[in-house]
Amino acid sequence: MAIHIEYETELPLGIDAAPIIEKVIDMALEIHECPYAAEVNVILTDNASIAAINEEYRNLAKPTDVLSFPMIAYDTPGDFSIVEEMAEEDCFDPDSGELLLGDIIISVEKVIEQAEAYGHSRERELGFLTAHSMLHLFGYDHMEEDERIDMEEKQEAILARLGLYR
Repeated sequence: MAIHIEYETELPLGIDAAPIIEKVIDMALEIHECPYAAEVNVILTDNASIAAINEEYRNLAKPTDVLSFPMIAYDTPGDFSIVEEMAEEDCFDPDSGELLLGDIIISVEKVIEQAEAYGHSRERELGFLTAHSMLHLFGYDHMEEDERIDMEEKQEAILARLGLYR
């Protein structure tokens, strides 16, 4: 399992982000019974940088809390059997042999703002955004009401197993 975390902002988060991110990613993989060793890249950045990425990829010129860039187009969310049908070079790191799940970009400023707005810890907010993004890397979405409910339940299951409550 490889989790690469880059801290690309001068703004201090005030907590040790790496252990939280790693625990949430590990729990998401465990709950979804991912049968492969996986690789995930996480970038912690600021509002200006995430806004630029958001505009480039989503045509939304504003900061957001988290962006997810999955490497796999699932037929069914969380169903890793599709990987067996894909060419190995399309989804596995040739050096490590790990499944390339994708990239997560989190705004440190939004973690701080939203933790204050929702009245919970920065640890919980960072965990929530990481869990949310991992579900996107597994193919989940929240465009429809039933998808939103399913995703929220799965996010809360991950966070509850780690004791990251509101």
